[in-house]
Amino acid sequence: MIKDMIVNLGLAERDPTVDYAVSMAEAFAAHILGVAFAYEPVIPGTVMGGMPPEVIDAQRNEANQKARAALARFEQAAKRAGVMFETHLAEASIAGGADRFSRLARRFDIAVVGQPRRGETAAEEVLSEAVLFDSGRPVVFVPFIQRGGFKPDRTMIAWDGSRAATRAVADSLPLLQKAKTVEIVIVASKPEKDDEVPGADLAQHLARHGLAVEVKRITSPDVDVASTLLSYAADAGVDMIVMGGYGHSRLREFVLGGVTRGLLESMTVPVLMSH
Repeated sequence: MIKDMIVNLGLAERDPTVDYAVSMAEAFAAHILGVAFAYEPVIPGTVMGGMPPEVIDAQRNEANQKARAALARFEQAAKRAGVMFETHLAEASIAGGADRFSRLARRFDIAVVGQPRRGETAAEEVLSEAVLFDSGRPVVFVPFIQRGGFKPDRTMIAWDGSRAATRAVADSLPLLQKAKTVEIVIVASKPEKDDEVPGADLAQHLARHGLAVEVKRITSPDVDVASTLLSYAADAGVDMIVMGGYGHSRLREFVLGGVTRGLLESMTVPVLMSH
């Protein structure tokens, strides 16, 4: 059951994550905390002698204004939807903000964050990886091209039988129960044997939860898994993807697995991940 949510607010004027998270809170009659970070200025190492104090102060003020504007947009959306909400503004470095958000997320049922745009906003990428690997909670990533609110009508489970995928399925049950159709999709490099029905056990388990479940196996020896999943999701009109989030920590630097990174970089629908 989802009754307590947290969302990281993007600083751009148009942030689809806000509308999606608020509509999700409305669907579950949940409380939601909106968090905005005013990030400390990043001083390039190539700047000799440091930056003038007035420049640093101006950047801090701009960051604070953007964070407050993000909180105001979130508050307006939450009031329109009639959901219970709180707001929190925090000043932090990029690494400090990521750590703080992942720690905050531990006391909520689910976290919602925007799609990290690789190479554009380092803060979003660092925070996304930290909350996925370090919060112990499921995370819904909202694509920056998202239009409309929470809609899990046709939900696809990317299934490989792993621990992370199993965790994601369990964490997503409240969302799956709002779906009209749940499809278990398995990407394999070769056809299955005649006596094998991969995913059948999971389908049976979900059916016992009252879910309408289908199993789809895709044989794709030459195409990477992330592209195959996204292509199928587009063709099938999928509203949400559920999958395990893969990666490891290298001296506290999170490194995403190939399929996880591929999904996050090219996602076109919201993706729930658990690690």
